[in-house]
Amino acid sequence: MLDVCLIGTGGMMPLPDRWLTAFLVRYQGRMALIDCGEGTQIPLRMLGWGFKSLDIICITHYHGDHIAGLPGILLTLGNAGKTEPLTMIGPKGLRRVVQGLRVIAPELPYEIEYIECSDQEIQKFQVGDFHISTCPGDHTLPCVAYTIEINRQPRFQPDRAEQYEIPRPMWKYLQQGEEIIWNGQTIIPSMVLGPPRKGLKVSYCTDTRPTQALASFIQGADLFVCEGMYGDDDKVSKAIEYKHMLFSEAAKLAAEGEVKELWLTHYSPSLTDPEEYIQSAQTYFTNVRIGKDLMKDTLAFDPNEK
Repeated sequence: MLDVCLIGTGGMMPLPDRWLTAFLVRYQGRMALIDCGEGTQIPLRMLGWGFKSLDIICITHYHGDHIAGLPGILLTLGNAGKTEPLTMIGPKGLRRVVQGLRVIAPELPYEIEYIECSDQEIQKFQVGDFHISTCPGDHTLPCVAYTIEINRQPRFQPDRAEQYEIPRPMWKYLQQGEEIIWNGQTIIPSMVLGPPRKGLKVSYCTDTRPTQALASFIQGADLFVCEGMYGDDDKVSKAIEYKHMLFSEAAKLAAEGEVKELWLTHYSPSLTDPEEYIQSAQTYFTNVRIGKDLMKDTLAFDPNEK
């Protein structure tokens, strides 16, 4: 199962009742954070999932409302006892930006490993159990969307293992994806495992105009978290000028990508009651939720897939 939480839902500036946009996923106790605006560590602490097991921080782009909270997070991780390396992913320039912010957080008890991704093509990375993909957006700065996927192991088939007369104590190694040598023969996992099973897919997209590449990138996601900077369709000229999305545009993107569920986030400070505009999204995509700070859910593998 994959736990997900909208840490904050605001764009541009934190408000008294709305933290800046950030999103957290947790799988088997390990966590990945996408975006880290000013004050992000406060709702993270309110959530209560801890800090030490945060292994990955992904940054969509380098506007302040998506990265200014990083020094505080880095220091808090150290104070929480983190010593394992932290992986950071972001568009080109990531190392330079983070090192600049670290002027006020120079000493950390762990290493930072940087992955600078392209803002021109889709790329894929793996960090632990997290399979992370990036896709270029269309914003005023180089910007990427993220997809995090959790693969599901094929079902172990005991009858096939018995055909090779493999002792039961050795089954666990094959289940874990390891090769074994038995009776002078190399046994690889695919020899005793069933067909691939669908895993879990979560896509996250803010600060961009909708594009065809994004529609393909989010295809079939179990959850799509997308910016809805403006609820009113009359704001379309402003959305185009500043390269953001309307509620309706996010919903159209969700429909084209055939995702299961859409959460809207990254609201303009002027959008005081996003619920007023939910119909703008539901016209194009019915399974939509207006994101709220600390809104969370648990995504489960399909129990019907054998």
